[in-house]
Amino acid sequence: MSAKYVLISRFPLKNNVTPSSITGLKSTSEKKYFFSEENDIHELLELRSFNDIKEIPWVEGELEAAFHNMASLLSGDIRRELVKYVEAPIETDKSLPDTKYIQLRHVEVPADNYAQYRHWREETIFNVVRDNRDKISSFEAFHSLISGLPGVMFISSFNGDKDEYKDAFTNARYQNIIQQAGDNYITGGNEGLYTRIYSAFSC
Repeated sequence: MSAKYVLISRFPLKNNVTPSSITGLKSTSEKKYFFSEENDIHELLELRSFNDIKEIPWVEGELEAAFHNMASLLSGDIRRELVKYVEAPIETDKSLPDTKYIQLRHVEVPADNYAQYRHWREETIFNVVRDNRDKISSFEAFHSLISGLPGVMFISSFNGDKDEYKDAFTNARYQNIIQQAGDNYITGGNEGLYTRIYSAFSC
């Protein structure tokens, strides 16, 4: 199982900032960095794992310092959210992904439909994931505990070709699943549903 809690921090970067511009960051088993892959998103992503929510105050000073240490690179403030582990159709024994790529998949689900959604995704989304375990290293479902953009967060990790990975989530079978989700389980407008791919970052 992954960590019980994951703190997701997004660092919005100025347009002229490249991975080589960023120094002083080091990934560990409890802290991983990724860089945005998509043209309309220019950001550094930090994932931190915690097994007990009481551990978070231990890194409070480091979290505060990041705002000042990276100020010259940032185009805005750091955006953070804390998510809690729920379940995984493809589990991992690592606290955080250590693959070449990860994908964040977010959807906001109406609270009164959440239990039904959980049952539905087990028989639809999770079956697609399990059928593509040759392309996916891990796929874990979390739910927001503290967030300005609440909802379900899937963290998917993979090492292979991005287009081959994405095909499982763009083909006709999955488009039908997305249509079902849109009709029954998605709220929050365009912000309520998004997917973003990031590549592992190291300096």
